[in-house]
Amino acid sequence: MSFPWAKQYAPKHPVMQWVDDRLPLPRFVYNAVGAGYPVPRNLNYFWNFGVLAGVALVCQIVTGIVLAMHFHSSAEGAFASVNGTIMRDVNAGWFLRFAHANGASMFFIVVYTHIARGLYYGSYKPPREMVWLLGVVIFLLLMATAFMGYVLPWGQMSFWGAQVITGFFSAIPVVGEWIRVWLLGGYAPDDAALNRFFSLHYLLPFVIAAVVILHIWALHIPGSSNPTGVEVKGEQDTVPFHPYYTAKDGLGLVIFLIVFSLLIFFAPDMLGHPDNYIEANPLSTPAHIVPEWYFLPFYAILKSFTFDFIIPAKLWGVLAMFGSILLMFFLPWLDKSPVRSANYRPMYRICFWILILDVFVLGYVGGAEPIPGNVILGQIASIYYFAHFLIIVPIISRLERPKPLPNSITEAVLKGESGSSISETAVSA
Repeated sequence: MSFPWAKQYAPKHPVMQWVDDRLPLPRFVYNAVGAGYPVPRNLNYFWNFGVLAGVALVCQIVTGIVLAMHFHSSAEGAFASVNGTIMRDVNAGWFLRFAHANGASMFFIVVYTHIARGLYYGSYKPPREMVWLLGVVIFLLLMATAFMGYVLPWGQMSFWGAQVITGFFSAIPVVGEWIRVWLLGGYAPDDAALNRFFSLHYLLPFVIAAVVILHIWALHIPGSSNPTGVEVKGEQDTVPFHPYYTAKDGLGLVIFLIVFSLLIFFAPDMLGHPDNYIEANPLSTPAHIVPEWYFLPFYAILKSFTFDFIIPAKLWGVLAMFGSILLMFFLPWLDKSPVRSANYRPMYRICFWILILDVFVLGYVGGAEPIPGNVILGQIASIYYFAHFLIIVPIISRLERPKPLPNSITEAVLKGESGSSISETAVSA
């Protein structure tokens, strides 16, 4: 989308003029994040989380590069290098290790909130389908990177997590066992698996960064969505990104760093598992194997299939786990409603909050013991998860009568409607 009212970059200093004529990087930055990029005037704080995700990615790359300098990617040396060398011998190694581990959790918190905002405000709808699809690709790459990173400390949960998760690939007919051996470099997690996972864990963040650039590029073509879901109609509907939203994002960043610092300095192990401080032992299986908290909803879906039906239950679980993420690729075409924002879709808004509750239930089941009650609860929650996207959303999009939309963003702002956001709905609930 072109914004004819946007300010055009015109460098005044001779050096900047020379640089801009030969490499228009200053102009690119100005148009991407400066006063040359108009954004809707009614964005709330849930639009901060895209920037926070970028900050979290940078933190992970920087801390990961330094940690890689001291990591020993072998079954004999991985645990000692993480819990000995890095934690005790490297200057500020303990800080880097905890910042990297908790940075992954903060990254997922930010990303999950970013996805929830997109679902609530219909950010996946035309003309922003490509922005959404690239976001799902980033999410898949993030999950792969996090899983391989979880294996590297080579504690009990690391080893057995790799053993269990890669074991599910063997459920794929004909090629499953071959894929599993190819992933691990052998028949069980060992030196080959550690080297593979370490290499990919180091490489994938840079791939994520490249896809993030495409994600931002795709976003700048139609422009940002907004809480009303109404497209920009003129200069009166927008404000320059700088200084208005740089200041707003700055406040969000300060809060993010405060929470991040509290985790690092006062509760560095709160989101981890204590068994991962025990060195991996292939002869001692933990009583209860669980992945990191951000995988728990999908792990619960995987565990929900307990009996064979045409194909083995194990294969159903693998297909459902991957399908629970992949179906988000099709969301722009499953939701046919012309109205984007759930602020004007009362039926969809109710189902959205049920979905959020359902994901929390799946997270609980994923980390709980597999007793009959928890298994049944996980099966019910898994059924609703798929029903929400494949049945409920398509039906609602055809039957629902949305509330009247404002004529413009400016009209909504002047009437105070932009304050009716996801945050206020949460408070009232």
